Amino acid sequence: MSTAEPILLTPGPLTTSARTRQAMMVDWGSWDDRFNQLTASLCEQLLSIVNGADSHHCVPLQGSGTFAVEAAIGTLVPRDGKVLVLINGAYGKRLAKICEYLGRSFSTFETAEDEPTTAADVDRLLRADASITHVALIHCETSTGILNPLADIAQVIAQHGKRLIIDAMSSFGALPIDARQVPFDALIAASGKCLEGVPGMGFVFANKQALATAAGNSHSLAMDLFDQHSYMAKTGQWRFTPPTHVVAALHEALLQYNEEGGLPVRHQRYADNCQVLLEEMARLGLRSFLPAAIQAPIIVTFHAPRDPRYQFKAFYERVKAKGFILYPGKLTQVETFRVGCIGHVNQAEMRAAVAAVAEVLREMEVLEI
Repeated sequence: MSTAEPILLTPGPLTTSARTRQAMMVDWGSWDDRFNQLTASLCEQLLSIVNGADSHHCVPLQGSGTFAVEAAIGTLVPRDGKVLVLINGAYGKRLAKICEYLGRSFSTFETAEDEPTTAADVDRLLRADASITHVALIHCETSTGILNPLADIAQVIAQHGKRLIIDAMSSFGALPIDARQVPFDALIAASGKCLEGVPGMGFVFANKQALATAAGNSHSLAMDLFDQHSYMAKTGQWRFTPPTHVVAALHEALLQYNEEGGLPVRHQRYADNCQVLLEEMARLGLRSFLPAAIQAPIIVTFHAPRDPRYQFKAFYERVKAKGFILYPGKLTQVETFRVGCIGHVNQAEMRAAVAAVAEVLREMEVLEI
């Protein structure tokens, strides 16, 4: 591997396979029947991952995952609705900011960055405020890699007769979510995460009944999922210019996902990557921020070395020169850095990455870990 093509140990964009990259070498006409069939096949395969074909529509949208989150909030939360946003990191805070921008009434419940929200918390909050109509949850909060207890929280929300919006950006495709068992109005994900496609497209699994009554909710023509779905259902086409190469790449990535064995096998590979990473980094004295019980096998946050000779920028550049791109920390209280476990990578490459980290720390004469 050359340093011109480093392995991305990040939560997306991430390292993709040669087959996925090759799929982008073809140009598609956006109104062509073959491309429309590609989109339809893609949506069908995505829905099957959550067993959602009977209950949900898959609505794809141009842009990053955040575009799709904003579209879901704007389309599925009525203008007189109120969202309870559960926060334990930067992406929960971003979701609250989206509600603020859209003029949706919202309240927040924030726990520490190493503390999952509990079903008991949500039960108490819903009992205290009957005006809440929707609850928004980050399944795996990428700021740290913490996993929130989705299934337990979803049951409490359903018992209260409220509606759930799940940001599953960094978990979808690797961590199991079954629409038949976890009731939700919207689950939002993107092309460039655990499915190992490339960035540029989000998608929302929208509850069929909720979407059918969502006309007129959206603040934006471009982000109106009701209009997007209605047009696609009628014509088979995207309303506006689609990210054709991104769609083709994701379709190819999904073929490989299914060849590999689907979600259970993808999850196991990432879990193995994560285990190797944690064990090998511990040998260097580098401590993970989260306890194992709440660590998702998606991205791991490590405490930065205490040695004053450690500087993240220099550390990052030196590790990059050895063929691996890491991720800066996103915590406010302590200095950290992050290493992703996802993408077209395996245990051997994780070991090689940790060996590169060890070499760099020696080169920088970082002794106090």
